[in-house]
Amino acid sequence: MPSLIDFRRRIRSVKNTQQITKAMKMVSAAKLRRAQERVIAARPYAKVMRDMLANLVAAAASDDRSADSPWLVRREAKRVDLIFFSSDTGLAGAFNSNLLKAAQKFHEEHPNAQITLTLVGRKGRDFYRKRQAAILSEHINVLNRPSYQDAAAIAQEVIRRYKDGETDAVYVINNDFKSVMASTLSVAQILPLELPAQEAGNVQTDYIYEQSPLDMLEQLMPRFVEVTVFRAMLETVAAYQAARMTAMDTASSNAKDVIDALTLHMNRVRQAAITKEIIEVVSGAAAAEE
Repeated sequence: MPSLIDFRRRIRSVKNTQQITKAMKMVSAAKLRRAQERVIAARPYAKVMRDMLANLVAAAASDDRSADSPWLVRREAKRVDLIFFSSDTGLAGAFNSNLLKAAQKFHEEHPNAQITLTLVGRKGRDFYRKRQAAILSEHINVLNRPSYQDAAAIAQEVIRRYKDGETDAVYVINNDFKSVMASTLSVAQILPLELPAQEAGNVQTDYIYEQSPLDMLEQLMPRFVEVTVFRAMLETVAAYQAARMTAMDTASSNAKDVIDALTLHMNRVRQAAITKEIIEVVSGAAAAEE
């Protein structure tokens, strides 16, 4: 059985670990607040831009030159570009493992497609490097301070490949921030842009465009891809900080339970040692009287 010194050393070690996890929880909480504000500000812009482009695509499809536009061509998805977001560091529970499971499921759902990966985050990069996957580009440490310039750089090569016909579809896998306790896995198709299904009874709005819808589409579609990638970056950062804060809170709570259990065992050992000493003293006194 461990001695009192062993128990004291282990309790001290667990307390030190608990202090670290509490500090990491506070840091993640501060970062989460800023990340959440940026996500909430970016969502309306991304949604309105997608809706506007969906109407623009419908209008551009009636143009005589639409057959030559790479943005309107729909090909069989034999070659797919996948932009995969993960974190650069761990200590966030099942955050990265859930993303990797979603990516593996995506591969299983597209068995005949040649999938090329754009990896954002160290965890995803390390996972796919070991499996000899087809990697187009790697982007590490860009999620520490996500910026639109980084998102544009990530999207640039994917946009070029789609325009040149080197890929047939572009998807994004990331975690969308939902709340502190939960996030939602998102597998979204960016290109070709999916048109919203027209509901029964809804009348399509007939917009009057000053410029040709096809020319506007040529200018706005690359910006849409960049905005979508930037939003995915912000969503990933917010979801990661929430997952890390939750994981560190759980670790601190578990450390408290371990400390309580070790203290209880230590007190029992100390009580047993004191009882043994008292018995020895009483036995020695009785023997001396005889």
